[in-house]
Amino acid sequence: MYKSLVRPVLFKFDPEKVHYFTFSILKNFPVLARIFLPKPIEDPRLEREVFGLKFKNPVGLAAGFDKDAKMFQELSDLGFGFIEIGTLTPKAQDGNPKKRLFRLIEDSAIINRMGFNNGGVDAAAERLKNKKNVLIGGNIGKNKVTPNEDAVNDYIICFEKLFPVVDYFVVNVSSPNTPNLRELQDKEPLTKLLGTLQEINSKKGKPKPILLKIAPDLSDDQLLDIIDIVKDTKIAGVIATNTTLSRENLISENKVETGGLSGKPLTKRSTEIIRFLSEKSGKAFPIIGVGGIHSAEDALEKLDAGASLIQLYTGFIYEGPELIRKINEGILKKM
Repeated sequence: MYKSLVRPVLFKFDPEKVHYFTFSILKNFPVLARIFLPKPIEDPRLEREVFGLKFKNPVGLAAGFDKDAKMFQELSDLGFGFIEIGTLTPKAQDGNPKKRLFRLIEDSAIINRMGFNNGGVDAAAERLKNKKNVLIGGNIGKNKVTPNEDAVNDYIICFEKLFPVVDYFVVNVSSPNTPNLRELQDKEPLTKLLGTLQEINSKKGKPKPILLKIAPDLSDDQLLDIIDIVKDTKIAGVIATNTTLSRENLISENKVETGGLSGKPLTKRSTEIIRFLSEKSGKAFPIIGVGGIHSAEDALEKLDAGASLIQLYTGFIYEGPELIRKINEGILKKM
């Protein structure tokens, strides 16, 4: 029903406006949503225990969809096993000028240059106090005006504010839409950043898993550095991958827009990186696979490549909530 009736209507309008319109429907008309949306699968065979946390199923929602933690409960009710909120920054910021979100329908893709638009970590942390039976990841970043040499302080602020209300953390240094942010992926600054957060984490009564989200545009040598950094800092794992700057083989007119590309064009590369990290590290740490998952087959490929969990974003927009159910059905059939 979503692809045949709902999506054609939604795709006639500006994607950012549609995003907030959809939020409004889910929030204000929950009964209507339950009637028209597929019933989630609940099966104990889908449960996964990863980095010390118990997930009701391995299909999560990637960061960027519920940046400000306003819809995590309603989105969880669609069947997601976990929700990742953010990217959050210490201070509220508007992000980049609009228009900043573009559909590439012929490529089943999206380009965004949102720029960490969010209402600030304090407001999100307050909303998360009300969460019930939802496993939440907190994706954290730095404000645009914060220079890279001071970036660690922004991450510390977000870490401390969110610590009481999230289940795991994701350090985002791989978004292409904040100037110079990706420079923090270099070995020296990244080791310092993760090491500092881990030192703070270790002093908590019960430390929480910290993961690193990486770009799909890293070279093999850079990926080997990531493996070393994970081992050296003893963080819990990696999320592979964020959006890409590549525009290879695209046919849509909007391919000329700047920003990060997500969706089907990223499917192969993100799976390659998952397999590389898994094999070269000797499966030393868990990987959450994200990027171009538009079918159960795409999800199973990432799990087979070495991912412990997977996340949806663009595939969720193009395929609808039914994709969550189809992936979980595919996992059960393979057992």
